[in-house]
Amino acid sequence: MFRRSGLLPHGAARRAGTKDLRWPSRLLLMMRLRVSSLQRSGQKRQDGERLLLSHEAVYRLDFPTQELNFSRWYFSLTGYGRVTITGISQHWTPDLTNLMTRQLLEPIGTFWRNANDPEDSPLKWLEADMQEFGERIAELAKVRKVMYFLFAFKDAAEAANLSCSVEFTPEK
Repeated sequence: MFRRSGLLPHGAARRAGTKDLRWPSRLLLMMRLRVSSLQRSGQKRQDGERLLLSHEAVYRLDFPTQELNFSRWYFSLTGYGRVTITGISQHWTPDLTNLMTRQLLEPIGTFWRNANDPEDSPLKWLEADMQEFGERIAELAKVRKVMYFLFAFKDAAEAANLSCSVEFTPEK
């Protein structure tokens, strides 16, 4: 299942171009407060707004270098479940925390381990989609220094049991 441009366990030997996806706690808190504020006041979301669901989180990836080629994913999930990753083309400022549906990118990435699979079994994933997703991220890195991702945790997967990095090589 592990191929040259594919998925490697998060603990595998990583190269210098590997970038960890980080959890921006302040932004995530603001997005959760937005949802609870709307619920308390009985207001509706803005037209086109995508509210963060309880099983979702936003992660951040910084690009100190912008001329990159996608190499591979490093992904680790303890236990079983499904994690989907959607790229977000939106830039956030402290006063803007509304996620807009039109800012969600395709393709999405999906990793999973079924409940009946042994815990040490390799994760399953859709190789072509993940390759295209990684290449799309490298393209977007050319015009931005930061990118955000929407992670959805399903079927018992939890953020605390997840590690995710992306490896890039410098463009020649």
